[in-house]
Amino acid sequence: MDVTSVLGIFIGVAALAWGVLGGGEWRLYWDWSSLLLTLGGTIAATLISHPKEQIRRVPLLLRVAFSERRETPEAVIPRMVHFAEKARREGLLAMEEEAETLEDPFLRKGIQLAVDGVDPDIVRNVLETEIDFLAERHAAGRAVFQTAGSFAPAFGMIGTLVGLIRMLAYLSDPNQIGSGLAVALITTFYGAILANLLFLPVAGKLQVKSAQELLVKALIVEGILAIQAGDNPRIVEEKLRAFLSRETQGRGREGMLAEGARSSDAA
Repeated sequence: MDVTSVLGIFIGVAALAWGVLGGGEWRLYWDWSSLLLTLGGTIAATLISHPKEQIRRVPLLLRVAFSERRETPEAVIPRMVHFAEKARREGLLAMEEEAETLEDPFLRKGIQLAVDGVDPDIVRNVLETEIDFLAERHAAGRAVFQTAGSFAPAFGMIGTLVGLIRMLAYLSDPNQIGSGLAVALITTFYGAILANLLFLPVAGKLQVKSAQELLVKALIVEGILAIQAGDNPRIVEEKLRAFLSRETQGRGREGMLAEGARSSDAA
């Protein structure tokens, strides 16, 4: 579970509840017709805007947004260094058996291409093409939530117009004026909440997750090409650490030094 996503939603809901309950009766902020108009209109417009293949992926995308990333650059670098050491000691063919047990199909494919002796330019082209299509799929999935985030305030404004029309149609009846004004304001309220506490934050988190995954893929490509070129494992590590921030590089070095110290003590 992604702690920051859960924490953000909790703080947002808590702040909203504090504002609502601190200002009076909570029932003043609840209206079924307003909610149906705003949420239903947003869902309808989103369904119209995207093909069913993208809509079907919404549950999966929500799971991705609220789950921890599976693989990090810090975890991939030692693995690539391990393969570089293995290839340097035993040759590229020695990586094949171990590569078949890898769970990551992208890394497995890259190592297999290197083992098969495919030209480095072709290896790069094949893997980077896969990365490009992956980025397009991520953008298409993210666009569903961005679309919903743009439509929610719009349908909130439509609800406001509905409420104003109702209010103006019954100026002689104070009760109708009050209910019409309530609908006018609550729909805008619902639209703003749905857009800014749900749809747009999820789209933003998916964009961050996509960038992290694409970074890992780019790091794997460079690592495989460096191994194929016969680079020293130390050089492979330095090349890959260039992808990381200085702070992350420092943490990674400390972790590797600690691991080395533990290995020395064990020996």
